[in-house]
Amino acid sequence: METKAKTAGSNKKQGSVKVKDARKAVESVKFSKFSPSWVVVHSKDAPGYKMELIGRIREGVKKSDWKQLIQYTDSTEKEFENILPASISSMQKKTVYGKEISERIYELARLFGLGYEVFDSKEEFKKWLITPSKTLGGKIPFELLDSSFGFEMVENEIVRIQYNVYS
Repeated sequence: METKAKTAGSNKKQGSVKVKDARKAVESVKFSKFSPSWVVVHSKDAPGYKMELIGRIREGVKKSDWKQLIQYTDSTEKEFENILPASISSMQKKTVYGKEISERIYELARLFGLGYEVFDSKEEFKKWLITPSKTLGGKIPFELLDSSFGFEMVENEIVRIQYNVYS
């Protein structure tokens, strides 16, 4: 699958990366550097990573980058309607999202990147996201993503799983 996030007149850097899909096959996918989809695939240790993301959040995420992230995560906008700080209908009317929405999109991108790394596949991570977790008080992790505290709790749980530390 060849995915390109570059829009007409855009001079953003493109990067080709190797991505594992659910069948463990490796494919080459192109994303604009530091777009939300790029963040899912790349390590947070890239030079200047966090400063660049702060700048991208302040500029606002383009609708096309949001759509690309949805497609890459095999999700739908409807799945995120209770997580994003705006309605889907209002998001469809905009071409660039505000700071609050953009920040949540990048939080989602980082979380999905971590989840894909830890669970080895999109399907396994998505299954975990919708399964009640004992360590999260019997809550479904995905339902906690509507707040920054919920994001932190879910991210911490994924890291515990990554390092085999169970509560």
